[in-house]
Formats: sequence, C-alpha cells, structure tokens
Amino acid sequence: MSGSLNKRIVFTGGSGKAGKHIIPELLRKGYEVLNLDLVPLDNPSVFTLKTDLTDSGQVFNALTTHFNFAGYDGPSIPGPPDAVIHFAAYARNMLVPDNECFKGNVVSTYNVIEAACKLGVKKIILASSETTYEVCFGQGDLDYHSFPLEEDQDVNPMDTYAISKLCGEQTARGFARRFGIDIYALRIGNVIEPHEYERDFPKYVNEPNCRKRNAWSYIDARDLGQICDLCIQKNGLGFQIFNATSDTITTKIPTKEFLATNCPNTPITRQMDEWEAPLSNRKIRDVLGFKEEHNWRMYYKP
Repeated sequence: MSGSLNKRIVFTGGSGKAGKHIIPELLRKGYEVLNLDLVPLDNPSVFTLKTDLTDSGQVFNALTTHFNFAGYDGPSIPGPPDAVIHFAAYARNMLVPDNECFKGNVVSTYNVIEAACKLGVKKIILASSETTYEVCFGQGDLDYHSFPLEEDQDVNPMDTYAISKLCGEQTARGFARRFGIDIYALRIGNVIEPHEYERDFPKYVNEPNCRKRNAWSYIDARDLGQICDLCIQKNGLGFQIFNATSDTITTKIPTKEFLATNCPNTPITRQMDEWEAPLSNRKIRDVLGFKEEHNWRMYYKP
C-alpha cells in the first residue's frame, strides 16, 4: 500500500463511467473517499452526498462535511479534505443544450476550485479532455495540428464541451498561481471500461477510420485511477496539464507508418516510439512515473 493511507479525498462525479472505476483504485491505495454526485455510487464503502455543484454554497458545505455517519463518533467536527478530484460534468455535447453544457461545466468547476482553495486544500485534480485538441467534436473532417499531441500545444477547439474544459483549465491556472497550490488538469482520452474491450475493440482496430476523432488513443478507467493516485502523491508542480492516455496506438500498424498513410498532411514534430499513441502520455510517464497496467492487447488480440 502506498504512503497515501488515510488521506481524505473528495471526488466529484464518482458515480459516472470513470469514477466508478477510479474510486475502487483509490480505496485500494488506502484513501478515504467521499463522493459528491446527484446519483448514488454502487459501492458500500463510499458515501455519496447529493450535491449540486453549480450552487457555491452547497460546494463549500460539501467540502467540510463528514465522509460518513461514523464521523459523528469522532472527537472533531469535519474539516476540508486533503485533496479534491473533480470529474463531475456533462460528459459530452448533446446531452443538454450547448448553453447548459457550458454553464454547468464552467460554473461547477469554478465553484469547486474556489471553495477548495479558500478552504486551504493544497491539491486539486481536474478532469479536462482530449476534445481540447480540436478534432473530436470539431465540425467536418479535420486534421490535427501536429503529432504527437502534447500538452504544450496551442489549442483552439470550436465546440461547446471542449471550450468549457479549456475554461476549467484557465480557471485552475489562475487559482493555482493566486493560492500557490498544485492543480493538475488531466486531458483524458476516451475512457474504456473492462467490458468494452471485447465489445468495441474489434471495430476500433479493424476499422481505424472510426477512431480519428479520438486520435487512435484511449485510457483504461482503472489506469486512470493510478494516474489520480500519482497526481495526489506528486507535490510542488503548481499548475500542470497532463494527457491521461494509454501508451500505444489502437492500430495493427506501427504509429509512424499509420500516420504517414492516414494523416499525410499532419507534421510529426519529434521521433515517436514505434507504437506510441498519437495522443501521447510521455509527460505522465516521465513526470509522474505512470506505468500502464491495462493495455488493449491484453484483452483483444488482432
């Protein structure tokens, strides 16, 4: 077990696709977790506090509450957590009208960051998105700016969801500077749950054109749990953006050859590893020490 034992983590959106796999990984590492969501998490080890994150007062209150009823047996009133992981959001476009997607995502992210900072939390982790690299929800058949897609690229998406995520990144950057704390934004790739390999990867691998909008990349939801743990443990980096993605491209053809054939007009800015994912996770490997545990080839043999 890591040195994270007994750290108290508030996780927003833990009942969603990613959260329901991340939270068990955090529990396994020894964290205590409180889930803030509008629907309960099916996990008897975690209490869900129904919270509207677009209401600033609810957020401040939720970040200073007991994690479960056992908290009333202790000697102390509840204080703020050791870290906040903010995943709650409208998860894509076309779940609600665009203005509601923007409002909900931006206001909730602002409220969580503001409350955590003003309550003295020193580590915040945000769910940003691969969509910020412009192509995923872009209009028409777009080309990427360059490969590999890395965190220092200028990004200029045109869709509401991605723009809301960029607003979250910029809010995080400003608050990290103002309060002198660590806020790490994860540009998360297409999240894959364990059961989805057998169901979806035959098409992904054999019909690669369907994966252009995801840059032929993904992240296993359980590996995303490891990334969150590594972010909690790594201190002193201030504001950072990390691509939260897998190691390898989801094709049967090595990366350089595949991109030359399928994206001939997109420049390659550095030498890429033979099977490196175009949405590169090199930074989380080099800076955080991420080691992928769930590569797609373990679950589907092309």
